[in-house]
Amino acid sequence: MASNAEKMAAGVSFSNFGKATDLKNRIWFTLGALIIFRLLSFVPLPGVDPVAQALLYQQAGSGGVLDYLNTFSGGSLERMSLIALGVMPYITASIVIQLAAALNPTLAAIKKEGESGRKKLNQYTRYGTVFLTAIQGYFLAAGLESLVASSGIQAVVDPGLLFRVVATISLIGGTLFLMWLGEQITARGIGNGISLIIMAGIVAQMPRLVGTMLDGTAKGSISGLFAMGFLVMFICLILLICFMERAQRRVLIQYPKRATQRGVMQADRSHLPLKINTAGVIPPIFASSLLLLPITLTQLGGQNVAGDNTTGDFVITLNQYLQHGQPVYLLLYGLGIIFFCFFYTAVVFNPEETSDNLKKAGGFVPGIRPGKNTETYLDYVLTRITVLGAAYLTLVCLLPDYVMGTTGQSQFFVLGGTSLLIVVNVTIDTVSQIQSHLLAHQYGDLMKKSKLRGKKSRN
Repeated sequence: MASNAEKMAAGVSFSNFGKATDLKNRIWFTLGALIIFRLLSFVPLPGVDPVAQALLYQQAGSGGVLDYLNTFSGGSLERMSLIALGVMPYITASIVIQLAAALNPTLAAIKKEGESGRKKLNQYTRYGTVFLTAIQGYFLAAGLESLVASSGIQAVVDPGLLFRVVATISLIGGTLFLMWLGEQITARGIGNGISLIIMAGIVAQMPRLVGTMLDGTAKGSISGLFAMGFLVMFICLILLICFMERAQRRVLIQYPKRATQRGVMQADRSHLPLKINTAGVIPPIFASSLLLLPITLTQLGGQNVAGDNTTGDFVITLNQYLQHGQPVYLLLYGLGIIFFCFFYTAVVFNPEETSDNLKKAGGFVPGIRPGKNTETYLDYVLTRITVLGAAYLTLVCLLPDYVMGTTGQSQFFVLGGTSLLIVVNVTIDTVSQIQSHLLAHQYGDLMKKSKLRGKKSRN
């Protein structure tokens, strides 16, 4: 049977939305922050000609890895704006710190310190973000200069060391501002700020790509069968994502019999909900960011080694193998998703801690002894459902890429499974948080009414 809280949550509607002032303020703050993010994507780097940059991007980035990065940054890379690198350096730094915290005893001890330890790790993540953004920013500026010789288009007004330094500092400032903006959304808005920024960038690019597909279908450059099949696959993947993200494995928890007010001995029961996809959207984001880091460096820095035939050929071959839809890329991406599925699930859910909490509360799993046996059982159940969750994420992320790679429609990779998963997952999470705020507001109204009734009865 469902608990009273679950019944209450099921009955929550958006009819009380107008009365929830705090919720409306949070939503307005989130929308305002996302508008600032979109406006920043149109502010070009100092020393870059926007018109020449647009022409240069059409030649160098369309359909490739730069196009994929451009989508995650909301078109900022195409316009070479202050936030051209987006939040990907921050995500990569987060991966490194979390992996280090799981493997390094010193960082593991810091992580166990609670709130103070979390602040220290966040500070290390910020330092790592600055370091990675500086490296990627320098390669981005150098690659932009070196593309002049091969394309004949000069996007940089005054190439040289000064431009590289200014561009790198500007990119560091843009990425750090986005990181701060995401943290503010998380604290004062609705949903996870970093995920919402990524989703906003993807959603901003989707209308243009859908328009390109429809225009190509009308002109005959894109097969109508492909467009129809893509639409059907798109809808099926949305339904699959919605179903799997809400799917749970409920572990029955039994509590010992307790005497009620009437003297009746009654045993309480509840459920421990374990999500099939405990890691959420984190594995695809982590896996793609790790893959995009070396690809970006080789693609942007490849022009600088063009004079060396051996190195240049190696860079070109590496980029060809790691392009979207290629077997090597699909294999590495799938392995990355599976690894981060298990890794992040282990970070989020601790069977030992959950078992100890159940034992302290007097709860137990029927047929399983409290303590070590319960920990082993929870770990066994979690491993089994994580296998299913990893298979689901791998299918959703790789199937569209494989289909578009085999059909030669590489320009629509940004409409693939990873982007769709992020958009649907973040939307579901945001709507759930809105419902939670409405539920809290509803409980607050009930508490106020009960206090008023209590005062009237005393009078």
